[in-house]
Amino acid sequence: MPVNGQSHIRIARPSRDLAAAERFWAEGLGLSVLWRSAGGETPGEHDLLMLGWPDASWHLELVHDAAAPVKPVPTEEDLLVVYVDEEVPEDLVVRLEEHGGRRVLSPNPYWNEWGITVEDPDGYRLVLSRRGWSNS
Repeated sequence: MPVNGQSHIRIARPSRDLAAAERFWAEGLGLSVLWRSAGGETPGEHDLLMLGWPDASWHLELVHDAAAPVKPVPTEEDLLVVYVDEEVPEDLVVRLEEHGGRRVLSPNPYWNEWGITVEDPDGYRLVLSRRGWSNS
């Protein structure tokens, strides 16, 4: 199969705490746990948590290796943007905050005008945009 618009995308990131990340992404945002596995004794093996919506063409992969942890080093521009295509429900933002998120201002005024930015427990930023988007 060629690489094209039907190709599935995996967004992979390290996490300090998979349980905290799961609370934010699953219980806060509403992603489903697609896969979970525990690392073993072999060097390089790690705990793995995959989250996404079952009908989406992407998923988020979070990893943690207790023996050799990789510290997440997100910047203010490491964004995962979800286009809501309507006003962002305030109860969703509250739920994200109750599950470990922290609402922040973006250094880019575009995201402050068109969305709400919430940091996950590892410091990565989720933008809920009230705009819609289509690549076509």
